[in-house]
Amino acid sequence: MTPAALLLAFVTAERLAELWYARRNTAALMAQGAVEFGARHYPLLVVLHAAWLAGLWIGGWGRAVDGGWLAVFLAIQVLRVWTLATLGRRWTTRIVVLPNAPLVRRGPYRFMSHPNYAVVAGEIAVLPLCLGMPFYAAVFTALNAAALFVRIRAEDAALAATRDLAAR
Repeated sequence: MTPAALLLAFVTAERLAELWYARRNTAALMAQGAVEFGARHYPLLVVLHAAWLAGLWIGGWGRAVDGGWLAVFLAIQVLRVWTLATLGRRWTTRIVVLPNAPLVRRGPYRFMSHPNYAVVAGEIAVLPLCLGMPFYAAVFTALNAAALFVRIRAEDAALAATRDLAAR
């Protein structure tokens, strides 16, 4: 197996594990009375991420891996783990808000509002660069930016709505 294929296998396994973890967390949160927001745009995100990863497998599995970009990618993984560990059972791939639950303000959330989206944006740009695919990185970075524009607005509105309900 080539180094690129090993890297892509790692990312694929990571994504599959995250989907399992997110599904488990979403079910538990919903059982506690959580509410999902932005469900209409969620399939777009799934298709975007699946297409990104599939295209990397198709175009990148046999390429050389750039060590410098790999180091950046690994640094992004540290932020990914920190973000998931900070949210714990509240982490999900959907916008699921538990009414009356306080916003998380520790870990990377002390420094930015949406660290998970920063991780995803970084990965979408950097993993193709690891494989010498700058045009691919640019295209998917632009597509992801458009999706995140919708996503972050929906999440911010959901959080504001639940804060308003809790204040009543």
